[in-house]
Amino acid sequence: MKVIKFVLKLLAFSLLTIVTIFGIFLIYATITEYQPEEHITLFESSSPDTLRNDQVMFALTWNIGYAGLGENMDFFYDGGAQVRDTKDRTLENLNQIKATLRQYDSIPFLLLQEVDQESKRTYKINMVSELSDNLAYPYHFFATNYKSFFVPMPPVNPMGKVLSGLVSFSKYEPVRVERIDYPGSYSWPTKLFMLDRCFMVMRFVMENGNQLLVINTHNSAFDGGVLKKEEMAFLKEFLLKEYEQGHHVLVGGDWNQNPPGFEDPGFNENSGYDNFILNRIDFDFLAPDWTWHFDPEHPTNRALVKPYNQNTSTTILDFFLTSPNIRGFTSQTLNLNFQNSDHHPVLVRFIIAQD
Repeated sequence: MKVIKFVLKLLAFSLLTIVTIFGIFLIYATITEYQPEEHITLFESSSPDTLRNDQVMFALTWNIGYAGLGENMDFFYDGGAQVRDTKDRTLENLNQIKATLRQYDSIPFLLLQEVDQESKRTYKINMVSELSDNLAYPYHFFATNYKSFFVPMPPVNPMGKVLSGLVSFSKYEPVRVERIDYPGSYSWPTKLFMLDRCFMVMRFVMENGNQLLVINTHNSAFDGGVLKKEEMAFLKEFLLKEYEQGHHVLVGGDWNQNPPGFEDPGFNENSGYDNFILNRIDFDFLAPDWTWHFDPEHPTNRALVKPYNQNTSTTILDFFLTSPNIRGFTSQTLNLNFQNSDHHPVLVRFIIAQD
């Protein structure tokens, strides 16, 4: 009987210790939670470049998947088993991503998502400096959208520390660069370990006295569609306000939803995802003279339930949006067979219209 009592006391003490440690962990995570201001100025210039009207320009958007989601990977949060790739393969992916981007680094703007700076999942490789040191851009800007001292999922092999975000590269000096926080968040304690979604705005002075806004966005994914609705309503209000002031607007990124006009009825049924519900942006999201740019012939994203093969479900999540005072556009997806990221780059050509 004494042995049984001792064992029960030991179990009770062990359980109390575990609960206490977990409680302390949640308290610390709450205290240190990344809570950015709604509007953060990342850069300002008193001598910005002036861009010409009727100048042919290009922009490229690419979610590089922190160079850890090549064709060999699945991912635990998407229904797979793996948390991170090997360091050698991560570096190989990053080198291939740099090589691809170098082929296009003559274009004015690069908009990248999921770029790690100091994360366990990418072996603390500073991908911002790796990219900026290898690309011919005088200006680059980083906007944090994922910062956690320790992500405890999955429990057996936790993701650990994460610092990641959006990076925008430019050939021209902007007058101002801003990080703008999207509204909405997950409930506590989930929100402590999830992304803090935002978009980054580079503002350029035009010779007509207005501005060109080049916006880099990465919208919510595993939200059941609820957070995306809030984000899109917020973005719509922002875009219309800027356009009404006479500004030119280009938005590119990983929207985590299909563009208007793209039919993809099978992805939700065939992808194998339990947490991700794919929806499509409404046709009437903005006035008809706003234009969505995507390449319907090639997918930009693939499911991560299993490593990539010919039967993997794919869809289009990455594309551009332009205001009515931008014209002469074409769009092309660069089909890389998802070798080094679970997303493909998308290239757009556009011209700023004369007033």
